[in-house]
Amino acid sequence: MAINKITAKSIKDAEIVAADIAPGTITDAKIATGTITNAKLAGSIANAKLANSAITINGTAINLGASGEIVAGTDWQAVTVADGSTTLTAEAGKGYFLDTNAGVIEVFLPTSPSRGDTILVADYAGHFALNNVIINTGTNNLDSTTTRQYKLTTNDTVAEFVYVDSAKGWITRILQAAGTTPGGVFTDGVYDTDTSFISATGGTITTVDTNFKVHSFTGDGNFVVSSGTGPLATVDYIVVAGGGGSVRDRSGGGGAGGVRESHSTPVSGPYTASPLATPTGIPLSPGTYPITVGAGGAASCNVNTENPGSNSVFSTITSTGGGAGGRAPGTVGVGLTGGSGGGSGSTAPHTPRAGGAGNTPPVSPPQGQPGGASHNQSSPYATGGGGGATQAGGNATGDPGGAGGNGATTNITGSPVVYGGGGGGGTDVDPGSAAQGGAGGGGNGAFGPTGGGSGTAAQAGGANTGGGAGGSNGGGNGQVGKAGGKGVVIIRYKFQ
Repeated sequence: MAINKITAKSIKDAEIVAADIAPGTITDAKIATGTITNAKLAGSIANAKLANSAITINGTAINLGASGEIVAGTDWQAVTVADGSTTLTAEAGKGYFLDTNAGVIEVFLPTSPSRGDTILVADYAGHFALNNVIINTGTNNLDSTTTRQYKLTTNDTVAEFVYVDSAKGWITRILQAAGTTPGGVFTDGVYDTDTSFISATGGTITTVDTNFKVHSFTGDGNFVVSSGTGPLATVDYIVVAGGGGSVRDRSGGGGAGGVRESHSTPVSGPYTASPLATPTGIPLSPGTYPITVGAGGAASCNVNTENPGSNSVFSTITSTGGGAGGRAPGTVGVGLTGGSGGGSGSTAPHTPRAGGAGNTPPVSPPQGQPGGASHNQSSPYATGGGGGATQAGGNATGDPGGAGGNGATTNITGSPVVYGGGGGGGTDVDPGSAAQGGAGGGGNGAFGPTGGGSGTAAQAGGANTGGGAGGSNGGGNGQVGKAGGKGVVIIRYKFQ
């Protein structure tokens, strides 16, 4: 009789080895339940021999035996600190500590979430009321509503967002809201036109640094705000007045138009502003805001008439026109006061004359500097330089006249531009040297012979820089006065 079964009693312990078993000959049916223990298995069982070769936690899979890390709970990230234009793209399964002390943070939830995706945000510094967190759900609903942006507005909030489906969208839970109820934590807004942001028209409009609009006014106009409320409905600005003109016959250089600027990082981003910038922008509500761009002071052919620049105005900000270069008998050569002061002219009797005062009327930070003094001798005649936005006009020494004061450099338009240079003073020296106008549109001063001849004329102030006109000499073509440069108004704000 054939033997088709072997009982355990027929086999001595450890007598059968792997070489005695043909591959595939021992099936489940040949093994009694519970008879093969771990002690009877050598090495490990390959993944291919298992029904499941990986495990999945929180939507992340890892093969058995592989190296890696899966966070079973919320994966909390390092603190995100606002810098004025901070955005955060959130990921499922993660938690975010948000510090809004220095500005608003906008959190973008996943655009294609799956059921059960969970995200948490927490107020790290207790400043959500000072600077809100904007939750942007993209095209997905939040608590079954179709508005897409919501603001967390209460200090010490910890909020959880769980995705359900396309109809419900994300549902929310307030885990903590110190001093208030959950109903006071959320303020709903409108997708892409959230009332925190400004929408406006007027001037020449450009987009810079992705999220910011710049409106440039080179002439009078209106800045019209159609929407915008709350902490982000604030604008930064630079307001430059017209530069002072110069007079025929030994005039000082014209003073630059006053330069006033603001730069509040949460409003318009971390660009490099001028040293004159105040950290406080202008909050605006929907409405029309007239813009006045000051003209430069006209060139004067009458020694009795001095023409300062005109004021530029935006909202509560007025920048004063630059003082004209001094010459007329009515002011015995003294430069006129203004945003920046005009340089002093040279007229008998030949005693030193101070330039005109700058920052008049006074504001803080100062909008300009004083003009320079004239030369105190009868020959050669030499006049003072006009004051600039950041530097006083130079005093005349004979040849050349005093240099114009330098203006202020700002990147408010997205690239560096200098505004508010003072005009250089004039001299009678022949051959002489032109006194340089200050950086920021200041015109060079005249030089050349007395009593006629081919003197070199002064230069006008630069257009839309608020630069002062160059000062004149005492003879020839150089004795004519020149006009100051027109001003400009520039407005910048965050629009998304």
